[in-house]
Amino acid sequence: MKIVMQRVSEASVFIDQEQIGHIGHGLLLLVGIHEDDQEEHIPWLADKILKLRVFDDDEGKMNWSVQDVEGEILVVPQFTLYGDYEQGNRPSYFTAADPQKAEKLYENLIQYFKSHCGLNIETGRFGAYMDVQLHNDGPVTLVLER
Repeated sequence: MKIVMQRVSEASVFIDQEQIGHIGHGLLLLVGIHEDDQEEHIPWLADKILKLRVFDDDEGKMNWSVQDVEGEILVVPQFTLYGDYEQGNRPSYFTAADPQKAEKLYENLIQYFKSHCGLNIETGRFGAYMDVQLHNDGPVTLVLER
């Protein structure tokens, strides 16, 4: 699983010009599922995201987690994170999980967040063409992979 995590002041996801998810201050997570990913990977990654100290404290140091600041999380599926661009000019996605497996793990990640924190969790829609809008805060961007 590969997750691009961005600290945002706000983020939204639209499908056909209809907003389906919106958060204020918090984290935007772009989630790619690899063919080798398993259910067991979810707790480590989700807990790491909930505990990473990427928000500024009163002194301007990154000492607070998304839970500490009572932020929100927007989780968006993005299979292109596993695009292979080494040969040719068109990326291939052979290492991305098949859609059925990827959707199940994506949904399980969302459910893990919802059941393990009291934060507002918003989502994109698996398999849909989405317009994701965000305002980077910092910018702070990390890539987590398990």
